[in-house]
Amino acid sequence: MSRWKFGPGILILPLVFAGCSENNSQQTTTQLTAELKPPSETGILKVATRNGSTTYYLDRHENPVGPEHALISAYAEQRGWQVEWTMLESTSEVLAALESGNTHLAAAGLTHLASRDKLFARGPAHTEITEQLVCHRDARPMPRKPAEIPGTDIVVTAGSSYAETLNKLNEQHPGIGFQEDADRTTEVILSDVAEQDVGCTVADSNIVQVMRRHFPHLEVAMTLTEGRNLGWYLPMGSEDLGSDAHEWMNSVDGDEAIGLMENRYYSYIGDFDFVDLRALNRRIEDRLPEFIDEFREAEAKTGMPADLLAALSYQESHWDPAAKSPTGVRGIMMLTRRTAESLGVTNRLDPEAAIDGGARYLADRHRRLPETIPEPDRTFLALASYNIGRGHLLDARALARTLNKNPDSWQEMTEVLPLKADKRYYPSTRYGYARGYEPVHYVQRIRNYRDVIRSAFE
Repeated sequence: MSRWKFGPGILILPLVFAGCSENNSQQTTTQLTAELKPPSETGILKVATRNGSTTYYLDRHENPVGPEHALISAYAEQRGWQVEWTMLESTSEVLAALESGNTHLAAAGLTHLASRDKLFARGPAHTEITEQLVCHRDARPMPRKPAEIPGTDIVVTAGSSYAETLNKLNEQHPGIGFQEDADRTTEVILSDVAEQDVGCTVADSNIVQVMRRHFPHLEVAMTLTEGRNLGWYLPMGSEDLGSDAHEWMNSVDGDEAIGLMENRYYSYIGDFDFVDLRALNRRIEDRLPEFIDEFREAEAKTGMPADLLAALSYQESHWDPAAKSPTGVRGIMMLTRRTAESLGVTNRLDPEAAIDGGARYLADRHRRLPETIPEPDRTFLALASYNIGRGHLLDARALARTLNKNPDSWQEMTEVLPLKADKRYYPSTRYGYARGYEPVHYVQRIRNYRDVIRSAFE
């Protein structure tokens, strides 16, 4: 059996599942669960998940990340356990892992459903979503209410809650048909909708939110459900571990972990801008290749990630080496004359020199922040400093302390920075007035762009 190890306490192991018929699945699950020792005894929490942007994936450095990974890791760390991850291809395989009794817990963006509660022990919830019907924006006429769905080509991932939703709608509006696909995940089917290989699909709103930035032609035709909870599931007979997971998720530590997860993966995603994202995806193909080597070289020299530098550059100039603002900043990194001179950049319109200079400038902003600031907050604060200036950022950090806010938390600084434009606060700061709301939106856009750009560097 092959094994991959990604870091301390993080293992991915393929599982072989015992077959369970519908009639004897509960009996088999109970039997196998009894043979699986709890993590309180072994110190190992076995978790089944699936690959996806809203669950678990590897970043470009092959480090495991994702919303479910973040929450499980925080839970296990608080309990002093290691996590043994089993990576599966689909929701149906994750549910099969629970039926096999060879895993303690499933954390795979699973919707809490009454039908699933009959087969598994419901764990704690962490995210509220709705289910949405998604089609290509050029599909006309597009169904806008359930009565218009019959006749629509719909494909959903097998074993998902979406099939149950559509079946219930079909009881009220006969003629709704759909295909369940056991080979494609929701993310893959959404990409096929964007390529017009599939008519429409159903997906959780958080998945749609993330995927539309990569595929701007996806359009939400309608919302099919009210709010539903995503959360964990455990095999039947796992009452002790289930109670412990509920206790942790509802504790101060659990609330903090959920907040950090939401801030890292969702909160910065702003309102959907079709025109902006369509232009970005087009320029990834026709402009980025001309400069991608320069971004990689700048990363090698400064340690600033190449995809981050590319996202910063796109925010500044849309990768236009001749860009010029009304205030006189110029080039692909939009350096001021003064900044360029301090960096030894003699020609701001030379993209190689400008990218190198901009990367060194961002690295300097990053280096001059306290090393105690955790990532990714330190990088976000460095970006804010690149935008608004180090003096104004220091003002905002000092202001945060007077307001009993954490100056090392980007989430809390997004509330403080705009106060640099508030006459109740900026007169008392060293550097005075600044449009403090700008770096908040600036960092938000760069984070969005980086998510879309990242695949070009993998």
